[in-house]
Amino acid sequence: MLRYFSYLIASLFFIGCSATPSAPAPSNVKHLGHNLKALDAKIPGEEADFLAWDIHHKVEELAERFELVSPPQFHNFLVNVGVREKGLCYHFSDALYIHLKSQGYEHFDFHLVGANIGEYWSEHNALVVVAKGCSSEKCILNNGILIDAWRDSGEVYYSRVSEDKSYHWKHRSERCKTVL
Repeated sequence: MLRYFSYLIASLFFIGCSATPSAPAPSNVKHLGHNLKALDAKIPGEEADFLAWDIHHKVEELAERFELVSPPQFHNFLVNVGVREKGLCYHFSDALYIHLKSQGYEHFDFHLVGANIGEYWSEHNALVVVAKGCSSEKCILNNGILIDAWRDSGEVYYSRVSEDKSYHWKHRSERCKTVL
């Protein structure tokens, strides 16, 4: 009991450690747009650039809504003890997935991925952007761009899924169906 009380006192002390991200740098948005365009030669640059902007701004909005603090593991603690309502990795990936799917992007598809599924301390979830028509797990994991809004406390982390050495990702097709 004393241990839980100590955690609560510590969390109240750190509650002011806000991680409200600053506005995304135009170069970050432009670089993501360039990577999105590179998914397929048929993708118009304007759509890729708008998607990059949309991702960055939606993540910024979610970080504010979830009252995100840094580091993300500490934010998880605050959610788990009830000090914060949301902000776990799957809250970010699910909300971003729902938002992007609702926007009607003509040349892009979106998928949810997870690593260490079912492992309480190490499960992680993110979103993957692929060119329209890339729906097999192999295509998603080899060609997709991973979007992780949780890893850097509300700053957009992105890379090719195949180049992210921090996690061994798996497509969560069943989750994609239930989230919407």
